[in-house]
Amino acid sequence: MTGASIRRACGVLALAGLLVATAACGTTSENSQPKQGAGQPAAKCGGPGGKYTIGMSQANVAEPYRQRMDDDIRAAAAAVPQFTVNFADAAQDNSTQVEQVDTFLTQRIDLLIISPNEATPLTAPVKRAYDQGIPVLLLDRKVDGDAYTSFIGADNVDIGRQAGQFFATKLLPGGGKVAILKGLAGSTPAKERSDGFDAGIQGSQVQIVASGDGDWLRDKGQQQADAILKAHPDIQAIYAENDPMAEGARIAAQNAGKPYLPITGIDGLPIDSGGIKAVSAGRLSATFVYPTGGKEAVDAAKKLLIDCQQVARAQTLPTQLVTKDNAEQIYATLNKH
Repeated sequence: MTGASIRRACGVLALAGLLVATAACGTTSENSQPKQGAGQPAAKCGGPGGKYTIGMSQANVAEPYRQRMDDDIRAAAAAVPQFTVNFADAAQDNSTQVEQVDTFLTQRIDLLIISPNEATPLTAPVKRAYDQGIPVLLLDRKVDGDAYTSFIGADNVDIGRQAGQFFATKLLPGGGKVAILKGLAGSTPAKERSDGFDAGIQGSQVQIVASGDGDWLRDKGQQQADAILKAHPDIQAIYAENDPMAEGARIAAQNAGKPYLPITGIDGLPIDSGGIKAVSAGRLSATFVYPTGGKEAVDAAKKLLIDCQQVARAQTLPTQLVTKDNAEQIYATLNKH
């Protein structure tokens, strides 16, 4: 082989090697884009000199807890001059929430906060946002999969477990028949609060003899409780998976001639119409403080967009059992902040 032939052959081999190396490193847009790890910022941080638009997609502001969540986000964001928050209310409609999230994406928001109405229908739009490099904060409720930046919320399984233990050890230590008013079936807290309650009463003589889906709403909770008490007049207590349904159950119990039927809820909003005051007044036997996470979500957004810091993949918020003994103290403590 001549010198020129050798040089040509070496050139071909070098080019082939370069192509192989390039293929191994990846040339598609998927492989060439930096991957975000768990809890990593999903977009470039603009720092304190930037201006940022946040989209807040709320499942349903007809629930007092969710209105309070929006109010907490509003209040926290007011202290961050770089932030503008646009709110959308899905009114408990999955297709509406999907459209609202897609509208946010069209508006080129810098970060998405979402409390999904139901997990599965909202998984795809959340993933669309995340795949576009928009940080996504799941607030209170989850979606399927892991295409999000951070989940912020309380441990609903643990809350349900504590509620079950409260029934087994305090309300009905000798056992008894109970009914459950469940939240919206496709929302993750509804399943988790039910699973936790089942675990909490395990090994006791507490029996679940009836359940109904109250969809987190007071009126529907009352309707379900009315039907349950007619079908099972020997019910000895009701576990409602949020305070509005528990208040609806109280009305149903009074209508059924059972004004002292033990009823518990979850949310414990520190407002006059909330669950803590309902416990103080004797309408509810107990509730659990369930933080909205609004302030924590804004804090996380600030870390990601302004401080150029990472956020935890999950932030578990604390809860607390509220009974007549501690209701006023907890109400006063929560209203100091």
